[in-house]
Amino acid sequence: MEIRPARPEDYDAVAAFTRDTWADRGVSDYLPDVYHDWIAPGESERATLIVDMGEETPSDDVAAIAQVVMLSEYEGWAQGMRVAPDYRERGLATKLSRALLDWARERGARRVRNMVHSWNVPSLATTRTAGFDPGIEFRWAMPDPDSTADPEAAVGDDADAAWAYWTGCEARTALSGLALDPAESWALSELTRERLHDAADDDRLFVVGDDRATGFTYRNRTFSRESDDEGEVTWAEYAVAAWDDAAACGSLLDAVRRDAASVGADRTRVLFPERVDWITDAALARSDLAEEPTFVMEADVS
Repeated sequence: MEIRPARPEDYDAVAAFTRDTWADRGVSDYLPDVYHDWIAPGESERATLIVDMGEETPSDDVAAIAQVVMLSEYEGWAQGMRVAPDYRERGLATKLSRALLDWARERGARRVRNMVHSWNVPSLATTRTAGFDPGIEFRWAMPDPDSTADPEAAVGDDADAAWAYWTGCEARTALSGLALDPAESWALSELTRERLHDAADDDRLFVVGDDRATGFTYRNRTFSRESDDEGEVTWAEYAVAAWDDAAACGSLLDAVRRDAASVGADRTRVLFPERVDWITDAALARSDLAEEPTFVMEADVS
């Protein structure tokens, strides 16, 4: 067995065992679509590693794949762990995860995180075995875009007000200071003041409150995906949302509805911490919600 960097010629083998990863849930696996991007040179420092079993048949060589990306000087993000069905229950995911952690540590990482769906029990066990500890949990709010949405409270774009609110709010504690990363999709990294100023400069920041901030969010990106039922669907994604109470939540999600419509989005997703009061606030604001929370795990590699 050898753990080595993935190569272009490994694509067919990887695609063969990843295409139907979540077929039982009616969800397609993104990995075959991004494989060549993952192994191409890019701005982010990253390693895409595979487990090569050295079989005589080339298509049987690749038994597992995963990637780690440096999100900042001290934060790594692990993702895309897949093990071929014939090689499961052999500890390959643990060995590969530890290789990713070693790679990140050598490049200065102090924390490496990953994301696991709460329903994915085998991956939760593998992640713990590989050295990741429980981190944070979040849920998606998904208010429908609406150009006529009219927030009851004033909505501004003061980045310093948003930062002051963030540094003192319970949502920040619940999320350990994390928000969606601006460059790596489906990754979380520590929210910085600079990101809020960048969002304000691009008219992507929304701060609720008159005399003082009572909540904020900002649009992280828009992207399009093909849907079997609807064709191309455009999403507006909001990196994190925090608010004081149900009234602030209502105004904040109305600001999201209006903004998403302004950029031509068909759907939204807004990250917020998992807690019953925040979940019911979003429900009161007439927002759809993800059916289940998502977990972020964390490994200390300092």
